[in-house]
Amino acid sequence: MKVQLYQQYRELITSYLQDKGEDTLYAAQQMSKWMMEHKIPPEEMVSAHAEVLKEYLPNLPKEVSDSFKILLEMMIGYGIALREHESLLNRQKELEYEIEVAVGMQQTLLPNHSPRMHGLDVGVISVPAHRMSGDYYNFVDHDHSSLGVALADIIGKGIPAALCMSMIKYAMDQLDHPTGGPSGVLGRLNSVVERNVDASMFITMVYGVYERENHKFRYATAGHEPGFIFREKDGSFEDMATKGLVLGVAKEISYEEFSIHLEPGDAVILFSDGVTEARVEGQFLGRERFKELVRQYMHLPAQEAVEAMYQSLYEQANYELKDDQTIMILRRPK
Repeated sequence: MKVQLYQQYRELITSYLQDKGEDTLYAAQQMSKWMMEHKIPPEEMVSAHAEVLKEYLPNLPKEVSDSFKILLEMMIGYGIALREHESLLNRQKELEYEIEVAVGMQQTLLPNHSPRMHGLDVGVISVPAHRMSGDYYNFVDHDHSSLGVALADIIGKGIPAALCMSMIKYAMDQLDHPTGGPSGVLGRLNSVVERNVDASMFITMVYGVYERENHKFRYATAGHEPGFIFREKDGSFEDMATKGLVLGVAKEISYEEFSIHLEPGDAVILFSDGVTEARVEGQFLGRERFKELVRQYMHLPAQEAVEAMYQSLYEQANYELKDDQTIMILRRPK
């Protein structure tokens, strides 16, 4: 390789010094591309250049010849830095591929659409602030008369959050017929998280079951942002009671269960803290302003309502998403 490189470069230098032709410059450009493809270190080119000049100009001043030693030393350092840069670029490409795989995996963990259940209107929207989300939601069809819903916020982002999300989904897939109600579900999920998730990561979560026969929503929470109950009769809101530590803090934790009765038109609104902590005019949106935003769109079907809420909030936040945002509505039709 070195002999071939030297001969080609010698021909280029000799040709250019003799006639200064443009075609020789073009040939040099092509040779440069060949060098990059074959990862020829820059110090080898400097060394080849010096040897060609010494051969072509035997009376080359010693000062000029010695100056190539300085240039050669510089190119050795430059070549090392260049190779390190190329290595970092290759590693970055590998990471990008891994992230793409993780993003695709995350998408398979979330439901494709809102569940359809007679006597219940469901809408949900979940938008990541970046390529990967720390918000997770799921629906569990217990039977034809009850529907389980979960909304979680994983304190952590990126690939670790995606892996944690897959673990939560696998655990929930085993709960088609859970015993112990919402509090029992959170208790079992807490055991899974405590055993398998790093101590630096936590998960907030709300899990509830809507019972179509008696129009009750039974739920338990693990440190999650309190949701709202919208009352159709007077357009008022009630803050959902919340108690319970985040998942994964300790082994033995019991979660208190609450129950809400929904009248026709009433709705449960669940959301992640990225919604109330969205920046609007330099301040957090907050719960009260979010309630007003919710009230504007409660006349719409649940799915249209959550999409309209998100779009309005996104516009008010100057199209900047600082944190993942998830909004879920469970409404008893009028």
